[in-house]
Amino acid sequence: MTQPTAPIETDALVIGAGPVGLFAVFELGLLELRAQLVDTLPQVGGQCTELYADKPIYDVPGIPVTTGRALVDQLMRQAAPFAPGLHLGQLLATLQREADGRWRATTDHGTSFLARVVFIAAGAGAFVPRSITLDGLDRHLGSQAAYQLDDAASVAGRQVVILGDEDAALEQAIALAEAASQGPARVTLVHRRDAFRADEATVARFQALRAQGALHFVAGQPSALLEDAAGRLLALDLATPEGGSVRLPLDALLIRMGLSPRLGPISHWGLQLERKQLVVETAGFQTQAPGIFAVGDIITYPGKRKLLLCGFHEATLAAFAAAAHVRPGQPVHLQYTTTSPRLHQLLGVASPPR
Repeated sequence: MTQPTAPIETDALVIGAGPVGLFAVFELGLLELRAQLVDTLPQVGGQCTELYADKPIYDVPGIPVTTGRALVDQLMRQAAPFAPGLHLGQLLATLQREADGRWRATTDHGTSFLARVVFIAAGAGAFVPRSITLDGLDRHLGSQAAYQLDDAASVAGRQVVILGDEDAALEQAIALAEAASQGPARVTLVHRRDAFRADEATVARFQALRAQGALHFVAGQPSALLEDAAGRLLALDLATPEGGSVRLPLDALLIRMGLSPRLGPISHWGLQLERKQLVVETAGFQTQAPGIFAVGDIITYPGKRKLLLCGFHEATLAAFAAAAHVRPGQPVHLQYTTTSPRLHQLLGVASPPR
């Protein structure tokens, strides 16, 4: 039996690695609070990179136009001096208060934390992959079926069927078809109709490879999985739009049908909810639980607007309130990054001459 690992002790545990969570790490760092960051997605960015990674964003102050991906890259650079611990691809499953007032949290991967304060910046909730109802699918998840492919070399030269019509599905098909150096897989994309919701440039690349015969497309709805006597996945049956059926042999099935936000374990932590959003006060964006703050799209209060700039404002005020909670009785001074030598030291930049 393996021994449980010791919890990671930190000033702040930030739940959600979207733009608001990343900016919260920065603001906490300026106030000299160390942070650990947890997200269910395997990369930072949250909704920004999942829903509009390459689409234009026009309402970030001082930046006439950017993209979700570019904004997240900049926020990561901004938070880099504070070296937050990143724990990606993990769902925060439990949260409970300890006798000393700290919060003990554990992920579904067994990572545990002891935090003085908790920041919930989970957007619309934890993003989980959209699945499909097929008898026997659960038996193959983690072996021949998956929601994400981490190693393209593992399917080199094999028959891969991909379900989906969004950017993630088409980009996966393109990547596998173009992986000639590793031996390209035989890739077939499946969707109910021959039309896609992906970015125009991605669709154009997919159609070009399709025209070359480098990958394939079949319109249909998955209806059944075929297994051999040993229980190994052999094929996927489809019901076609014309009322017929098609059987696709496969070695691997990738389900890339997008992500769906769910409130998940947050709903079981005893925090006040209103229409699946956390209720906070607006002086420091604290929930009714002392030491648990919430910012961004996950919260509600009179006048709330779901805008990035509002989330950044909320994260700033919550960081100051968190500093007061962590260091009770000590003043929390407002310093400016333009002039403060201490902030320049924290950021690793040179102070201008006086």
